[in-house]
Amino acid sequence: MNLIDLSGNLLFVAFIAYLIGTFLFGGAIKTSKPDGAEKRANTWGKLAIIVTIIGFLAQLGYFITRWIHTGHAPVSNMFEFTTAFGMFIIGAFILIYYMYRLSVLGLVALPIALLIIAYAAMFPNEVTPLVPSLQSYWLTIHVITAALGQSVLAISAVAGLIYLLKAVDPKVKSKGRFWLEAVLYFMVLVIGFVAVTVIFRGMGYEAAFTYVDKNGAQQEIIYNMPAVFGMNESELLTDNVMEPLAEMPPVINAKKLTVVFWSFIAGSILYLLIRLVTRRRILAMLHPLVQKVNLNLLDEIGYRSVLIGFPIFSLGALVFAMIWAQEAWGRFWGWDPKEVWALITWLFYAAFLHLRLSKGWEGKKSAWLALIGFAIILFNLIVVNLVIAGLHSYA
Repeated sequence: MNLIDLSGNLLFVAFIAYLIGTFLFGGAIKTSKPDGAEKRANTWGKLAIIVTIIGFLAQLGYFITRWIHTGHAPVSNMFEFTTAFGMFIIGAFILIYYMYRLSVLGLVALPIALLIIAYAAMFPNEVTPLVPSLQSYWLTIHVITAALGQSVLAISAVAGLIYLLKAVDPKVKSKGRFWLEAVLYFMVLVIGFVAVTVIFRGMGYEAAFTYVDKNGAQQEIIYNMPAVFGMNESELLTDNVMEPLAEMPPVINAKKLTVVFWSFIAGSILYLLIRLVTRRRILAMLHPLVQKVNLNLLDEIGYRSVLIGFPIFSLGALVFAMIWAQEAWGRFWGWDPKEVWALITWLFYAAFLHLRLSKGWEGKKSAWLALIGFAIILFNLIVVNLVIAGLHSYA
């Protein structure tokens, strides 16, 4: 077995461990039942964190073995970066867990990491040579530090989501109920992305097109899903497949926009099926699981996570990124879409801390801000990487 096969097996072990850990953390949720229920919950919690640590060590082994095989940090494309991001979220969760011993965090943090890793698995995982601009040790420093910062900030969103799951009454019609259900709906869309990718891969769907890129050169591209959106001046080369319904300008990556479209369709169908089968909102399904949590403790966890994650993210996504940009492209800042959204993310969390410290935005307000911040991070990861063309499109 070579190193790349070993790394793949270790990643699979980690995924299974996180899945098992999720169920174990579910068993660790304290209830009001008598007769040793709290003791059983503590036992489940100990088992859950042990399994989670085993999964984390396995994924760390994947990261190291892939690094040794490729000769560079495995964070240079969507598969590598997103799996690393999932690993760092687990690492941040383990750290916070040992600070607060709150099992319900695992019931949310682990599924989020699982979704992120499953999302990563939908991208090509082949080892490819680095493009010239990536052949720098600043790649390792910038990307890993930025991902570490984002992972700690993600824990603030985990705490915020749990806070709102308890604080928002699913039986009372309100704006809070609507938007919290929208957050849960988005998580189902990610599952839809995984499902639709697996389905079309299983079908072996391929459609080849030629198109004209932004430099006026003719290129060829292969779609692995029916082409709803076509590239600039595209021409279909494959017989008996779907023609694009609309043509996109060069600034939009139509192939990846097509993936987003099909993910939205599949996720929406899945969400409707859940609603039809259970006859209630996802919020109403999750609300009973968080009734014993301490809201003040969750608020503190969310705030401290931002205090820890914000300076790390600032170093990785701005300071180290600008140093690398100067080395790679001869300028510190170029208003590339990825750079702009990194700045937007930084400004948002700076505003978060300002509102928290100066205006007293605690509790629900702080929880909502944490969710919005993580939504910005995910927008940067998914939409900016997949849809908007720029210097970071290789990611």
